[in-house]
Amino acid sequence: MAQWIAFTHRGNPGFGQVEGERVIVYEGEMFAAPRKAGAELALVDVSVDLPCCPSKFIALWNNYHAQAAKRNLAIPAEPLYFIKAPNSYCAHERVVPSPASYEGRVVYEGELGIVIGKRCKSASEEEARQAIFGYTCINDITALDLIAKDASFAQWTRAKCFDGFGVIGPVIATGLDWKTLHVRTLLNGKERQNYPCSDMIFSPEKLVHALSQDMTLEPGDVIACGTSLGVLPMKPGSVVEVHIEGIGTLRNTYGVSAPV
Repeated sequence: MAQWIAFTHRGNPGFGQVEGERVIVYEGEMFAAPRKAGAELALVDVSVDLPCCPSKFIALWNNYHAQAAKRNLAIPAEPLYFIKAPNSYCAHERVVPSPASYEGRVVYEGELGIVIGKRCKSASEEEARQAIFGYTCINDITALDLIAKDASFAQWTRAKCFDGFGVIGPVIATGLDWKTLHVRTLLNGKERQNYPCSDMIFSPEKLVHALSQDMTLEPGDVIACGTSLGVLPMKPGSVVEVHIEGIGTLRNTYGVSAPV
């Protein structure tokens, strides 16, 4: 098992593997035979960046049995998904600005994220499994009241794509068995979500297989596997932590409107 991190150190970007309180620096490309650079850094001395730069951030709706049962939703025959725009991407410990153009409820959604490691198109389930590089933590933030605001058009894109609403990190962990993982989400230090990834309707390999029939998946693309019970609104100043054992804790503050 390894934990891959992207960082900035003294103004210079880099990436490497986390080992305890150190970062073993690598060079080349994370998804294409990276090489050790022969340098180490203290973890406290680096600023954590997005662990990858997705060309696409795909997120699932209604992918957990417990959530479907509580909301009386039918089990979907195929994955139901939407895409978050690049301006929504946000790294560990960054402030997520509250939207200036929206005053309704904003909710967190702690999730497991899949990171694609190689180009994937029309993949079998086995090929899909091999295309998964690793897993990360996700906070798929949603402007909840926007989705059904207009009865003629569900506004998923606007509700999901405000600046900072797609939080990814802090690392990409390889060698994990997703079936053993639990997602825990804490709001201001209080646990609000704690659910097993084994409750997924569509497993990671099935998701990658299905999505690759629709579109080409590229190295670094992220698929958020959906959330389960315990989603609640945030207020400005709220601290949200998404924790998955083996990956770590993704922490962000939901803040005030960004400067114009």
